[in-house]
Amino acid sequence: MGTDAVAGAHGHNADEVIARVEGGQKPMDAIISATSLAAKSLNMDSAIGTIATGMEADIIGVEGDPMTDITALTRVAFVMKGGKVYKNAK
Repeated sequence: MGTDAVAGAHGHNADEVIARVEGGQKPMDAIISATSLAAKSLNMDSAIGTIATGMEADIIGVEGDPMTDITALTRVAFVMKGGKVYKNAK
């Protein structure tokens, strides 16, 4: 998902997903393209890209429902990495 070709783009992956939905792609299809389909394209789908037993499931929790408002992906409430939850201090 995304590219390393554009300096300064780190942290803006949600923008690509939002643009896909604004261009007519269904929200779930855009999310799949950024997760499991991206992992498959890298031949890494046996380790990343889905939430399942034995997978390296780093996830985000967002404020809102991205199926009805894809911009919810920009409102990250927490990140879970390696089983540990990280939140911004308020």
